[in-house]
Amino acid sequence: MIRRPFLPILFAVFAIASVFGASAASRPNILLILADDMGFSDLGCYGGEIDTPNLDALAAGGARFTQFYSTGRCCPSRGCLMSGQYPHRVGLGHMVKDLGRPGYAGRISDRAVTIAEALNVAGYRSFMSGKWHLGTPDPTRHGFEEFYGTLVSAKTFWDPDHFTRLPAGRPRRHYEREQFYGTDALTDHALEFLGKARKTPDRPWFLYLAYNAPHFPLHAPAADIAKYADRYQVGWDRIRVERLARMKRLGIVGEGTELSPRSPYWDWLEDEPGQNPAWADIPAGRRPDLARRMAIYAAMIDCLDRQIGRVLRNLKQSGEFENTLILFLSDNGACAEWDPHGFDIRSSANNILHRPDELDRMGAPGTFHSVGSAWANASNTPWRLYKHYNHEGGISGPFIAHWPRGIAARGSIVRGTAHLIDVMPTLLSAAGATYPDQIRGGASLPLPGEDLLPVIAGGRLPERNLFFEHEGNRAIRRGPWKAVSLYGKPWELYRIDADRTELIDLAGSRGEKLDALTREWMDWARELDVIPHPRNYGVGYLRPR
Repeated sequence: MIRRPFLPILFAVFAIASVFGASAASRPNILLILADDMGFSDLGCYGGEIDTPNLDALAAGGARFTQFYSTGRCCPSRGCLMSGQYPHRVGLGHMVKDLGRPGYAGRISDRAVTIAEALNVAGYRSFMSGKWHLGTPDPTRHGFEEFYGTLVSAKTFWDPDHFTRLPAGRPRRHYEREQFYGTDALTDHALEFLGKARKTPDRPWFLYLAYNAPHFPLHAPAADIAKYADRYQVGWDRIRVERLARMKRLGIVGEGTELSPRSPYWDWLEDEPGQNPAWADIPAGRRPDLARRMAIYAAMIDCLDRQIGRVLRNLKQSGEFENTLILFLSDNGACAEWDPHGFDIRSSANNILHRPDELDRMGAPGTFHSVGSAWANASNTPWRLYKHYNHEGGISGPFIAHWPRGIAARGSIVRGTAHLIDVMPTLLSAAGATYPDQIRGGASLPLPGEDLLPVIAGGRLPERNLFFEHEGNRAIRRGPWKAVSLYGKPWELYRIDADRTELIDLAGSRGEKLDALTREWMDWARELDVIPHPRNYGVGYLRPR
């Protein structure tokens, strides 16, 4: 555990001007960009076929991590990211429903110091545009000066009334409904907030830009969907093979990396898995519907990248680009919900087969689709499984760091193991900020993560445990080893440095190593109120256990 020097918040707030006045210009601005449900290999710079020139440029001018881990689910990952804590430690072990236990309270703990709060103490101004999803009603009560976005998971990209402006009483931007698109609107407000920040040039800023793309519902402008309309008619098997080949050429994975078999999936309320089929086994009449779903998903990422480009151009025009630390990441792996056909109308077992004369309507206002498990498997190439699970496909995602004035790396690939818990210590280190020992009149939680800036510069972190759990799925990673299991299933053991696709289970031959790792996991799980697992998670897709 990392302990930071004692710094009472109230004293620090009054000391900001005298401590930081002249030196503020030398400290970086910080832009933290989060995508929602994006797979490991979706970006061009990670081997994907989707056009992402702006993120590719950030990767070319900075560093890409190949072993960066999330928690495997959106709400826990956001709690972990914002607080620097494992999600159960701050009440977000599941989602935003109170399950009657401290680890599953469904709202971020009062003992959690957010990145915004810690940076505010250091003289930063903090703003947020995007998806909050931490169980509380107002991000401006957690250190953010201005907020625009959704407090929960977005249900549409087409309705301006679905998005909220806080604090209450702030004037709202006017959008004509036929001109509104959520990803664009989040960017509009992010740029507005940067304009506010520049009115105090003696203070650096922190902007948390938490897009809800490419999370379902699959919504994108028709012209962007048309760009990808033909690309996915080859099917997911060929896309997986082509992505892995590009990943090897880019150095994202080693030459010996094998493509995992098609992953199983768990349908709505089903306890036993199905198996993603080969594209060749999909009836010809269903293929256009499935190809269209992936085309909309790709269009959402294309739009996301384009909007990030707007922000980057704004930073360059303002002269801030060189001294802005930019981090880009995803909250978990791609989303399989719930079967290879995806769902429609709402998250459920509903599926509609769209005929050729209905395809152009998909992704438009009034529709609601998901991409399905087989395409999610392709987005997570070459790993196993997806969001919800702690195999590599659920917890591995892209992570790009860019800061011309502070990071010498240009196009480097970082193979060290890192985690969401490391983001807050990294940002505090870059800002020269101190983590407070006290928050809201009580002791804050010690930070478990590490500063990644020395790692980006070529250093190494000490070997450590990284822990994972969601809905009874669990894992521990230490050095080259990983133990992982599905809910109710035996632990598996992998030599992850040589077998990251988790194909060769060593549990039977290395029992002593597995026992040591699982004891460590159990100790962590007891300490953080992870176990016993809740019997009823209060969600429609899982039966009470």
